[in-house]
Amino acid sequence: MRKSKKRIILEAVPIEGYAAEGKALARHEGKVIFVKGAIPGDTADLLLLKNKKDWAEAQALRITQPSADRLSPFCKHFGHCGGCKWQMLPYSRQLQFKQQEVEDNLKRIGKIELPPIMPIIGSGQERRYRNKLEFTFSNKRFFTDLNEAETAAPSPGALGFHVAQLYNKVLAIDECHLMDEINDRIRNSIRSIAEQHGFSYYDIKEHQGWLRNIIVRHSSLGETMVNIIIHEDATADRELLLREVLKHNPDIDTLLYTVNPKWNDSIYDLQPVVYHGNGFIKERLQTGEEGRYYDFLISPKSFFQTNSSQAEQLYRITAEFAALTGSETVYDLYCGTGSIGIFLSHRAGKIIGVETVEEAVEDAKKNASLNGIEHAEFYAGDVIKVCNDAFFEKHGRPDVVITDPPRAGMHEKLVEKLLEIEAPRIVYVSCNTATQARDLQLLNAKYKVEKIRPVDMFPHTHHIECVVALTLR
Repeated sequence: MRKSKKRIILEAVPIEGYAAEGKALARHEGKVIFVKGAIPGDTADLLLLKNKKDWAEAQALRITQPSADRLSPFCKHFGHCGGCKWQMLPYSRQLQFKQQEVEDNLKRIGKIELPPIMPIIGSGQERRYRNKLEFTFSNKRFFTDLNEAETAAPSPGALGFHVAQLYNKVLAIDECHLMDEINDRIRNSIRSIAEQHGFSYYDIKEHQGWLRNIIVRHSSLGETMVNIIIHEDATADRELLLREVLKHNPDIDTLLYTVNPKWNDSIYDLQPVVYHGNGFIKERLQTGEEGRYYDFLISPKSFFQTNSSQAEQLYRITAEFAALTGSETVYDLYCGTGSIGIFLSHRAGKIIGVETVEEAVEDAKKNASLNGIEHAEFYAGDVIKVCNDAFFEKHGRPDVVITDPPRAGMHEKLVEKLLEIEAPRIVYVSCNTATQARDLQLLNAKYKVEKIRPVDMFPHTHHIECVVALTLR
């Protein structure tokens, strides 16, 4: 028999500060406690989740005395949905804590000499800022309380977001403040059509059920793309579903479906099929220079920054830190669909982009052509394999390297290669300051950090982007 773990609840614990990754900080009998669901200034009853010798993790069960900063969350799904966990915190305070996290990570992990960190650039939009959302169908609906479970109308399950730490249950979402209201109308109409016609929802454990996901993209130019992911291609049901979706949402510019028979939800090795429209939408980024902008084609598998207006801010900082004069050879590593390289192209003599995902490289080439850019080239392959001596010999040594790696940061072999080729300047764009700090420590062997500026792409979450300029010593 397994012993049940005893619930340890600490009562009326003052929340003292901000820790990292959206957690707050408390202390109890000399032990540091990282707390979920509380903000500095609260007093809360805490349920211990992990209890180690020197530290613990806890969930705030009850806020017994709220902080003077605490706000009422604006979304009715708050506390159950896994996103927007900082709605109870004023945005100005969110920015202060994000600035603090950048400073703490770069100093504590990097352990190198740093210049003063420039003020974080906040998002002009605190809501409705995302251009992409993904929702999941599940035959296992998460109910927030017993009353909801008893009064809910019969349904095949839920269409919405996964609940944190419950991989097989989904919270039914009927409003989401992350995107233009068009996302609510489209998602809710698809749910109604599915229920009306008795379409089954996916069961992640049994690997059965028909409807799996929907992905909605909506650009700043007002163009909308919807991709419906199904488990198998049931032709008659699929035609009925797509016809009804378009009938109720005639403003969808591109409607696609993707058949996913796999156990996982990734569609990057699958081929979306266009049912209506041209298979892409268009996004536009303003450079901030009079009359200059760049357009980008967004296909169903394209990676593009999900906050378009803040992407402009992020890329403007990147351009400023790159300090281009018009003649430089710029290497854009982990280039995705080429957005950063294209955004900087009018300031550079040559752009060389490298990206692992072949479809993204094809999009990058199309985007360069769309904007009339002839001095940009894009190559598909693993960055650490593509960027060898022969590649640099063929395309020229970089004057500036832009690197925008995934959350895991740069591979150590790429850092070694950058140290070897000694480009005069590196601009490191990161979505994870912990791994960025680790890489800066390695680059410190030959590079000095010149400038640092955080950019907030995701209000009401703990996520942060950070741009760092490095110069060769």
